[in-house]
Formats: sequence, structure tokens, C-alpha cells
Amino acid sequence: MKKSHIIGILVIAAAIMIIMTSVGDASTYVSFGEAIERAEDGDMTKVHVVGRLKKDAQGHIIGMNYDPVVDPNYFTFMLVDTNRVEQQVVYYNPKPQDFERSEQVVITGNMQNKVFVADKILLKCPSKYVEKEVQQNTAGL
Repeated sequence: MKKSHIIGILVIAAAIMIIMTSVGDASTYVSFGEAIERAEDGDMTKVHVVGRLKKDAQGHIIGMNYDPVVDPNYFTFMLVDTNRVEQQVVYYNPKPQDFERSEQVVITGNMQNKVFVADKILLKCPSKYVEKEVQQNTAGL
């Protein structure tokens, strides 16, 4: 065999290994109900859950607990998924910036001891451009 054939085979093998490891790390989008079922079955794979923060009539977040003086790496809040199931979420990192302003939250993690332990939090904040577009469109009326 030529050296170029061996190098080509090694490159293909490396590409296959990279693809296989990235597919193994991919998680799926589920509801809290399915995350609970997976945990009860012993499946501890990471999943994504999409939801909104639970807020009162004045727009204040309910169930949010973060005290950086006591423990800066402990943040907990209530999240309501797309099926309107409420679940306590624990995040062992500092509270994300602009968390209170977020419209939608995507968390990655799994259920542990009846709480959802999040590894990552992705926030969908209101766009700063939407309000400007509305003002520009209504200014001409």
C-alpha cells in the first residue's frame, strides 16, 4: 500500500470517530414528564427542555433563589414546559446575566432526586430591534 492510501484511511477513520462522538453527545428535546420517566427508568442521558419562567401577575419570577454571598454557584428557579408542567430547576453555576428579561429558556441536563439539574441554560431575550421597528412603523401613521 502506498503512504497516501494509509493516510487517507487514517483521515477517514478519524472523521468517523469524530462524527460518532458528536452523535453520542447529542441530546433530544423533551418535556419534564418525559425527563422524569427517563430518570425513573435509570436513563441519565442529557436532554433539552424548553419552557418559560413562572411569573406572578406583576411579572416577578416565582421560585427564583440566588444568593451569591451564601453560594455563588447555586441558582434555582421554577420553569413551566410546553405542556404546562412546573418543575424546579437547579443550576450549579452563577445566575446568567439578563435572566429576568428572558422570554423563553432552554435548559440542558437531567432529573436527579425530583429536581432537574441543568448543565446549560440558554436564554431567549426580547429582541432590542422589535420595539424600534414597531415605533418606526407606527411613526408614519
